[in-house]
Amino acid sequence: MPAQDVADLRAMSEADLRNELEETQRALFNLRFQAATRQLADVSQVRSTRRRVARIKTLLHQRALLVAYGEMVEAAAASGDDAEQEE
Repeated sequence: MPAQDVADLRAMSEADLRNELEETQRALFNLRFQAATRQLADVSQVRSTRRRVARIKTLLHQRALLVAYGEMVEAAAASGDDAEQEE
């Protein structure tokens, strides 16, 4: 997969990524079905589509971790401000 495609995925919003994930998973299902019925000429499409699904899931997970980390930092800062006010 070219780096440009990864950059395009990173530029997408979370909702767009979720839609892309759903479409890619549907395409993967169809590719697997075609491969099973011997209608798929290029079997490498299954592998590349599977990897695209993994990339999208990875990006979604990274974003979720960033949000969780941001909330943790905010909570720590808020509790630190409370401790300073008590003294």
